[in-house]
Amino acid sequence: MDLVVRAARVESDGVRSLDLVSAAGERLPAWTPGAHIDLVLGEGPDALVRQYSLCGDAASGEIWRIAVLRTADSRGGSQRVHDDLRVGDVVKVRGPRNHFALAASPRYLFIAGGIGITPILPMVAEAEAAGADWRLVYGGRTRSAMAFVDRLAPYGAKVTLAPQDEVGYLDLDALLGAPEAGTLVYCCGPEGLLDAVEARCAAWPQGALRIERFTPIAVDDTGNREFTVVLKRSGLTLTVPRDKSIYAVCRENDVSPLASCLEGICGTCETEVLEGEVEHRDAILDEAERAANTSMMICVSRCRGDRLTLDL
Repeated sequence: MDLVVRAARVESDGVRSLDLVSAAGERLPAWTPGAHIDLVLGEGPDALVRQYSLCGDAASGEIWRIAVLRTADSRGGSQRVHDDLRVGDVVKVRGPRNHFALAASPRYLFIAGGIGITPILPMVAEAEAAGADWRLVYGGRTRSAMAFVDRLAPYGAKVTLAPQDEVGYLDLDALLGAPEAGTLVYCCGPEGLLDAVEARCAAWPQGALRIERFTPIAVDDTGNREFTVVLKRSGLTLTVPRDKSIYAVCRENDVSPLASCLEGICGTCETEVLEGEVEHRDAILDEAERAANTSMMICVSRCRGDRLTLDL
């Protein structure tokens, strides 16, 4: 879709939000908390494609809001959003997609770090509307760097703000040391926070922790093996060498599955698995979904054996 930047705001130190509306004046597709969109920044094959969580009102059919942190190690996406996009500009957008959906639960613990607050914002609004018991612990480097604090203020004591320069690191042992029955934990933020939360939730019931990553999982690919992939709908049997992905081999053979991040973090290339065992390397599927072996992200994941059959 072509969307127009209707508004742009500074939400905190280093965070800029954009309100996007239809260029044709149409209602936008519905979305649910946890969803993200692709921003296509530029034209042609060299265009940057970046994923950003929707953080506005999920009930609004007219505006999609995203918020972007300018990062020092940016590959160009955050710089483009901060420096180049202006009110009135038209930007190409794909989506929305949701691999971080809010499941029904009587009780939630939300943990956000930095820009990880963006998918959590509509989640707490939905939890509040549903009458669920919930609380949010939101950490950041400094109070001035924490976006949307004003939007969280009406929730009162349900929200704990924890600027690192004032209170230190989040006390995850106190938050997660003892599993809480009937509680789902949703966490989004920097990798260090996600890893620490995962470690402390190891004793919680399976499926209690839901996380969203902005960066790919580190994988040792020195043990990569060559394997065969069968594309059933295309009628092709292809060899995937050690140094190429299934996605890359498909493209080389005139099969063009959808893809975006090519890092296993957006879910665009998720493909149905018909036969064979997958070596999952994405940051999206949970343990139950991986064990089911019914789909894979073909941009990063590989075959555990010698042969995979895919619905492509």
